[in-house]
Amino acid sequence: MATPLRVLIHGGGIGGLTLATALARSGHTVQVAEVRDGVEALGVGIIQPSNALHVMREIGALDACLEAGFEWEILTICDPTGTPLAKIPQPRMDDAPSNNGIPRPELARILAEAASAAGASVSYRTTITELSDDGAGVDVTLSDGSSARWDLVVGFDGIGSPLRKRLYGDTYTPEYTGFANWRVTVPRLPEVQGVVMSAGNEDAKALLTPITDELMYLGAVFGEEPDFRPDPERAHEELVERLAAFGGPVAEAVKHVTDPAAVVYSRISQVTVEEPWHVGRIVLAGDAAHASAPQLAQGAAMAVEDALVLARSLDAEADVPAALAAWEARRRPRAMFVQSLSRAVLKQETGNPTTPEEDELLKIGIPGAAHVLVKPY
Repeated sequence: MATPLRVLIHGGGIGGLTLATALARSGHTVQVAEVRDGVEALGVGIIQPSNALHVMREIGALDACLEAGFEWEILTICDPTGTPLAKIPQPRMDDAPSNNGIPRPELARILAEAASAAGASVSYRTTITELSDDGAGVDVTLSDGSSARWDLVVGFDGIGSPLRKRLYGDTYTPEYTGFANWRVTVPRLPEVQGVVMSAGNEDAKALLTPITDELMYLGAVFGEEPDFRPDPERAHEELVERLAAFGGPVAEAVKHVTDPAAVVYSRISQVTVEEPWHVGRIVLAGDAAHASAPQLAQGAAMAVEDALVLARSLDAEADVPAALAAWEARRRPRAMFVQSLSRAVLKQETGNPTTPEEDELLKIGIPGAAHVLVKPY
């Protein structure tokens, strides 16, 4: 579009800040409304695969991510005793690195600084209270009392998206997969030069992911009842008990799990918005539209791809409706493939039955999923 747009982004996480940076660098007026108190992010670490790093390069944040994280190229698969079974080189997109492990708070800081440097405005402790789309624009009132008119409102507000509820009511709510993710930051073992994954025990998987020269995170996936939550006073003990059958580097890492407050527990859920992801000039992206299990490490990657492709579509198309249609036509098949394969891999890794459709996907396998590394635009 020749005329710069006014865009409000609801949600200042990884996808929202990436979109804010990309749009502001193209000359659009951008405000991010984020409900949290500041840039600090929950969680421990995150994997940035090559396609996510490609997006970071496109918005000028790649060098900062690599400096703050730990670049790696080899995925090591072990049995539960820690005996290596395979070492799998990881693919690259163009000349972007294969993978980067990074502390989540560092990534949040980098993206917030990139958005600010590009000229985007970020308002914390702020959410949408009222909005009205008349077809030509969207009138929005925020919780801080401010009101403005926007050409586009984008919901990058996560798996529990309030904006999704406004658009579709309770039609699309998170679907619990029956599994949960436990994560905790521990000192990096010298031999952990890339992700080390141990699987084979029924209903269980453990992995070690380097995120700096000094740190890695221990992640574990277990089948959990829907109403289970760790005891805040002994979450570390519960995690250690669940990992008792694992040996090798996982057992070494477990020795450093001593603080219940350091354990991050999250249920693995999915969301699939089957209707169009945009209603008029309001659009959902990232986990708000298509949250996936983390088995391919592509959740955040899909969000930043959503962001970059949306920004490119808005620049390329004649108007906002055309841009949203072109964006969704490009993004939906890719995001749905990642979601379906991630769920199938989750079942396979934890010894649970798969559907015939999932069996067909699993013939591709994790290495074969590298075709998601084609350029997203």
